[in-house]
Amino acid sequence: MRVTISGLPGSGTTTVAKILAERLNCKLISAGEVFRKMAKDLGMSLEEFSEYARKNPEIDRKLDELQKELAEKENDVVVEGRLSGWFVNADLKVWIYCEDEERYRRVAKREKLSYEEAKRRTMERERIEKERYKKFYGIDIEDLKIYDIAINSGKFKPEEIVEIILRAIELKGYGNKR
Repeated sequence: MRVTISGLPGSGTTTVAKILAERLNCKLISAGEVFRKMAKDLGMSLEEFSEYARKNPEIDRKLDELQKELAEKENDVVVEGRLSGWFVNADLKVWIYCEDEERYRRVAKREKLSYEEAKRRTMERERIEKERYKKFYGIDIEDLKIYDIAINSGKFKPEEIVEIILRAIELKGYGNKR
């Protein structure tokens, strides 16, 4: 069974995906972690690397193709990434969201930035990514109709979100993999 977990920066996708993969005892593929590592390897901040990727479409295409290839080699996998739901043939597609202010606060904490700096960087990163997704793939990241469920991470703790996803998996007939 393949599950995708997608959402905007700071929505909690990585945390949820890690817990879910552990609970399902399956592999985790994280596009965000790969993107962050690529930025770090080049000595760039995330927004600098996003800008670089905007000017160099092969970065996105390489990342998206790699994610798709890795996911399709696995029978049981959790794939986390902004566009995972669009590229991976999954049994369950999940969108995680929350209020912008909460996302900025989480990014500030994770990246060790001030709230204002995290907000500025996140807004710029999202603007660049939205433009890239539309330009390269014709994808409107705000179009959620491809997702089976959307969960507000401002209202539920990560473990509770995982329980909701596990219940959705059961309801879709994939059995209880806990």
